[in-house]
Amino acid sequence: MTNAAALTALQSLNNTNNQLQITQARISTGYRVATASDNAAYWSIATSMRSDNKAISSVQDALGLGAGKVDTAYTAITNIKDQVDAIKAKLVTARGASQDDQQKIATEIKAIQEQIKSSVTNASYAGSNLLQNDGTAASDLNIVASYNRTGTTVAIDTINVAASDTQVLDTAGTGGIVGGLLATSFFDPSTTAVSDANVDTALDSVETALGKLGTGAAYLGAAKSRIDTQKSFLSNLSDSIDKGVGALVDADMNKESTRLQALQVQQQLGIQALSIANSNSQSILSLFKNG
Repeated sequence: MTNAAALTALQSLNNTNNQLQITQARISTGYRVATASDNAAYWSIATSMRSDNKAISSVQDALGLGAGKVDTAYTAITNIKDQVDAIKAKLVTARGASQDDQQKIATEIKAIQEQIKSSVTNASYAGSNLLQNDGTAASDLNIVASYNRTGTTVAIDTINVAASDTQVLDTAGTGGIVGGLLATSFFDPSTTAVSDANVDTALDSVETALGKLGTGAAYLGAAKSRIDTQKSFLSNLSDSIDKGVGALVDADMNKESTRLQALQVQQQLGIQALSIANSNSQSILSLFKNG
């Protein structure tokens, strides 16, 4: 009435089939822990770490955008500094020169002034111009630089570039570091030769502008360096998190493929064992036939 051998063989075969399904799922998904039912603790940790890594990826995007803005401004302010240096050289030449020569120099200075205006205007990236702004805190560049989570507390750090430190021109185009150098009256020998004293005053303005341009370039250079360092750090951090998640949930494909082959053999043997157990019952019928 009860085929104990068949029941035992069936239980063994079912267990083998269950293990085979688990192994096949690991091979097909690549995960040892694919759902919370596989390992609730590891799955929860891995899910949180993946979420943090997505946030870090967004921070990297923000740093990339910020780097573009800072690089553009740094390139432009360096070019502007060179142009102001050129004005300085022209003014030195104008000192003691005749009115006719000064007028020629004024023409050259006006061309340089136009180039400076163009450089400031073109220093725009993604709708942001760090060199031409109103100089207020509202115009500061705040670049998201990190995402930190401690338990349920989240902190966002930023890299800040103050608008007042990089304001080469104000929004009206008359103020800022070089605003005075671009005025039409800055060097004007059109009616009479510019005196040496007035040239010296203009040179003083140029020196002041050069100093402030150097300071502005230093601020931008420091921000650029920090952005590059943070981008490198976040890239390494993201890789470390990926490795950490992998150690928790990834399947060992070499191990699983070997286990799959072993389970397939066990499955075949289980089927044969069940077949033999069921055939034992059939042998009873032969007794009735012989009788």
